Amino acid sequence: MPIMNMVQAINLALKEEMALDDRVVLLGEDVARDGGVFRVSEGLLDAFGPERVIDTPLSESAIVGAAVGMAAYGLLPVAEIQFMGFIYPALDQIFANAARLRSRSRGRYSAPLVVRTPYGAGIKAPELHEESTEALFCQMPGIKVVVPSGPYQAKGLLLSAIRDPDPVIFLEPTRLYRMIREEVPEGEYTVPLGKARLAREGKAVTVIAWGSMLERTLKAVEGYDAEVIDLLTLSPFDEETLLASVRKTGRAVIVQEAPLTCGLGAELSATLAEQAILHLKGPILRVAAPDVPIPLARLVDHYLPSVERIREALEEILKY
Repeated sequence: MPIMNMVQAINLALKEEMALDDRVVLLGEDVARDGGVFRVSEGLLDAFGPERVIDTPLSESAIVGAAVGMAAYGLLPVAEIQFMGFIYPALDQIFANAARLRSRSRGRYSAPLVVRTPYGAGIKAPELHEESTEALFCQMPGIKVVVPSGPYQAKGLLLSAIRDPDPVIFLEPTRLYRMIREEVPEGEYTVPLGKARLAREGKAVTVIAWGSMLERTLKAVEGYDAEVIDLLTLSPFDEETLLASVRKTGRAVIVQEAPLTCGLGAELSATLAEQAILHLKGPILRVAAPDVPIPLARLVDHYLPSVERIREALEEILKY
């Protein structure tokens, strides 16, 4: 079985699905001739031609708007936005059109499209290249939000996302693109949307993380009897798995790289408090970035949740 990084796994998923279903098209800035800014789509233009691998103008609103139209009339578009910080001009198309198309048309139309975008800090790129604003998309009904934590999950989740009948925001942690290498099967397999993954079993505390924070969390829990949940799908998140774990351990720590206020961790915390309050032995703790704009390169390591900060939260919650 081949060993791949996340870039290679996503490339393989796109290549296999495009070969399997000629309705799948890829569009975005520099995705064709240059193979994407991170070379995720390298080789796809040669394999499938310019009618299915399309270089677009520098207009995120136009990219997603075109994808919505393609999806409504039978294609399965995969739209790439070069960085999450560039997606904001397309929020109107995502929120006002893609998310509402099924409801607005009373089921006559749907928008089976995927919007892929690199996200998150750690590569020490300039402003707007390291955003982690996933909670924006989790707030909007009608959209699924997916974040792989490694190459194996990346391929399986992307295949599921392309085949899903509704719009999916597929967030790719840039810090993990070439950091982690795993066995990735060639050929078809899927990872289901809406299901979390038990990354590590434990009995004393549940730690919930997603994206690039899973790698740091697994390092931080070494030496602790901690259960680690890899969320994978942020919306709709897997309440059943989270609640079962917290009811078992009685303690919860949530790790997110986004700023603390109004992040997804707040919704997870509220859900656990509402539905598992009688099982909790202490407060639900969140480890997150501070409520400041993402700093320039020299301060990024101080901005992101660190292994040390996660361990401090573990030590604090285990006192209860």
